[in-house]
Formats: sequence, C-alpha cells, structure tokens
Amino acid sequence: QVQLVESGGGLVQAGGSLRLSCAASGRTFSTYVMGWFRQAPGKEREFVGAISWSGGRTHYADSMKGRFTISRDNAKNTVYLQMNSLKPEDTAVYYCAADQFGALSSYGYNYWGQGTQVTVSI
Repeated sequence: QVQLVESGGGLVQAGGSLRLSCAASGRTFSTYVMGWFRQAPGKEREFVGAISWSGGRTHYADSMKGRFTISRDNAKNTVYLQMNSLKPEDTAVYYCAADQFGALSSYGYNYWGQGTQVTVSI
C-alpha cells in the first residue's frame, strides 16, 4: 500500500507556472505507475498524464500536451507535475494516483492523494 500527499498548489496568474509535487510513502515507489488527474468544479475528473515506473516514458491527454510535464525522482519517492502557460480553465483540484505494476494509462489507479487546489486568475 502507498500513501500519497500532493503539494505545491496555489493561486497563480494566467500565463504563469506551477510545479506540483506528490510524495509517496513506502519503499516500493519505483514499482508504481504514477498519474495526475484534475477535477474542476461541476466537472468530472479528468486525466492529465502518467509516467512509467522508471520515468522513462510518459503519456498525456491530448489537451495537456505541450504545457504540462510529468517527471519523477524515485530516490525521493516523488512525482512532479510542471504546469506552464496556465489558463483560467486549468483551475481545478489536482490529484496524483498510483497503480502498482500498472500500464501507462488513464485508468486502473488504486491509490489517490487528497488533492491540491490550483487556481488560475485572469
């Protein structure tokens, strides 16, 4: 089992950048595919992207390509979401999720963090 804690959210102006972090507990972090999701008020949860166990491969939702970048540091048990050129429509609660020995995909995640709020102002 793994516990996930997101951080790094906050208020940013449109066009700005934020880097979210997700710290995982346990000694088996490198066996988990890690994903990022977001949920805006009144909307369904949306897949942002995912990163493979080693960090060598990433997969993004088409709408997220180009502005968002996922990376991980297995020595620190942490996965990151770098968000650039932020827009007001990026406002949402951002969640990280983990799937042990999983495929690089948008589903199948067993463990979730509590989320961190990102608000992008005009």
